[in-house]
Amino acid sequence: MTASPLPLVRDRRLVALAITVVAAATIASALVFQYGLGYRPCALCLLQRWPYWVALPLGAVAIALAPRAGVGRGLLALLGLVFVVSAGLGAHHAGVEWGFWAGPSDCGGAGLPQAATMDDFLAQLDTVRVVSCTEAAWRFLGLSMAGWNALISAGLAGLAFASAAAR
Repeated sequence: MTASPLPLVRDRRLVALAITVVAAATIASALVFQYGLGYRPCALCLLQRWPYWVALPLGAVAIALAPRAGVGRGLLALLGLVFVVSAGLGAHHAGVEWGFWAGPSDCGGAGLPQAATMDDFLAQLDTVRVVSCTEAAWRFLGLSMAGWNALISAGLAGLAFASAAAR
């Protein structure tokens, strides 16, 4: 008979640490894809990063305050809510990529720098690629980065809620 994983879920500090480390690794991988590998994010990609930026300091506070039963449980429940939102954003973006529904009309990635002259503007038109929310720039095992974000976020939400609910 195998041991139940429940004791690990009861260790709120360990769960908060795991969630924070996975969140940091996820946002770091997005930044590596963007700055290291040259994948330009679209508007929905950038929006999906916000829950992670919220979760990182919240996770650090949860690690510090996890031993306080009520506060630790509340912070983990809040982390769970942050990742429910993140999973929803990822699922929405994946649905846009698969053509299940329309994306935002302004989905074109980060704005261009202000051109000083008309020649600079024309050069930008030749070199800048507008990033569409409807095209997955990269897929692994059939899922785009948005799909992976939805799965990772759902898992983190489930872990946070399980730990918050554990006595």
